[in-house]
This record gives sequence, C-alpha cells and structure tokens, in this order.
Amino acid sequence: MATPTYDIPPTPRRSRISLRTVATYLTLAIVSLIILFPIYWMFTISLKIPREIYRLPSLWPHAATLDNYRELIGERGYLTNIRNSVIVAGCVTLISLTISSFAAYSIVRFKYKFKGLVGRLILFAYLTPTSLLFIPLSIIVARLNLGNSLHGLIIVYLTFSMPLSTWLLAGYFKGVPPELEEQAMVDGATRLGALFRILIPLSLPGLVAVGIFTFTAAWNELLLALIFITSEERRTVPLGLQYLITGDVFLWGPIMAGAVLSSLPVIVLYFLAQRWMVQGVTAGSVKG
Repeated sequence: MATPTYDIPPTPRRSRISLRTVATYLTLAIVSLIILFPIYWMFTISLKIPREIYRLPSLWPHAATLDNYRELIGERGYLTNIRNSVIVAGCVTLISLTISSFAAYSIVRFKYKFKGLVGRLILFAYLTPTSLLFIPLSIIVARLNLGNSLHGLIIVYLTFSMPLSTWLLAGYFKGVPPELEEQAMVDGATRLGALFRILIPLSLPGLVAVGIFTFTAAWNELLLALIFITSEERRTVPLGLQYLITGDVFLWGPIMAGAVLSSLPVIVLYFLAQRWMVQGVTAGSVKG
C-alpha cells in the first residue's frame, strides 16, 4: 500500500522573510540607481557631440566622440588645473595631518587649563562660515605677498582643514588606551616615541580617513580659489570648470568631460583606501 503524500504549505514566517528580502534588494537597487545615474549621465554627455546634447535627451550617445576631452586637454589646458589641484590638496593634507596630530594628542593626553575651551574653539573655527573670513584672509595673504599663488592658497585652505582634522583625530586618539603609551615609556620610550610608535600606528585607519576627507575638501573647494587665484596657469580643477561657463553659455560637453576627469583621482583614492576608510569611520564612532 502506497504511503500517501501531503503538500506542506510554506510557513508564514518563510513568506515574510522572502518578501522582506525582495523589498530589501529592491530598495538597494533603487538607491543604487539614484546614486549612479547622475554619474552615468555625466559620462554619456561627455561623449556626445554638441547638437546631440541640446536636442531631446538620450540615455546613450549615438555618435560617441572624444572631441570634448581633446578640447578640454588640448585647448583649455585642463591637465594644468589637475596638477595644481594635486599640489594644493596634497600639501594641505600632509600639513594638516601633521599639525593636527600633535594638536589632537595634546587635547587628549595632556592636562592643562582651558583644555575644553580650546577644543570647542577649534570646532567653532571650523563651523565659522567661509564668507566671514574673506576680508581677514585677504589682508593676511596680501601682507605675506602670497596673492595669486598656490602657496597662499595652501595657507588659506589650512584654515578650514586643520580644525576639522584636529577634532576628528581627537576622537580617534581617545579610542586608544593611554596604558599602552605608559607601558612604552616605562620600557624607555619618550613621549614623542610613544606617539609615533604606539598611538599613530594604532590610529592609522583614522588618519587615513581624515586624510581622505581633507584631500577631498581641498580638491573640491571653489569659493576661496575663485577669490585668491586670478591667473590662468594657477587655476585649480573647480576653477577650470567654472571658467568654462561664460555668461549664460554652458559648454556642457567640456564641462562634463572635466567633471569626469576630476572625479577619477578621488574615486581611485577612495577605492584604494576603502578598507582603511571603513575601519577609520567605525573606530571614530566608539570611545574607549
């Protein structure tokens, strides 16, 4: 006699889990589309000819061309803008990390009068609107004879990069137990040696994260560069893109080509340092 078989209906819990999974992936797909579509649109416009840009929009170029890139690099000297931005953003990042590391270390480890006030003033300095600093910064740069120079622009950028770097690094340094440095000093290390041999290596993910934030902010800054840089050969990437707009005429092809080229260094930087970025962000959110 054959054993009867019964179809067991799926449990409601499995159905709920399945629907939840589908909803999760659908939401992720929509968010990814919203984030990636502007990048795709920017890239496709950079490959279009002018008459195709200004007619009915299409999702892909029908006659792809590199003329926008040739015009941008050959006629506009955009590689010079990229070189200037690399110099300025790189120097600002290195100087800011060096000075901010010592400042954050003093706030976290040393005890002195008005230490809390100093930390708050550093944060308030970063929160000060840039528009309020135009006149004093202009006076300082003019008296130092650093107007219309990359050196002057580096000094100006340090006014907003160092306060933020100091505040963030102070949070990372707090997560490192001071007993580790004390043990190193018991074994013969100096205070400076304990900083470079113990604290800095343990805070490396945080340093990388802060460095990338600083580099990105200096790379994308436009307002101060527009004020302090006047000569064409010293323009940074945002300035180079800004001067592609003449009155109400927008050269969309070269503008989008420049946006693509200016995005590549930052994308590559984030891609290479993504592991340290994730560790740095999570480390800064937990205090020991």
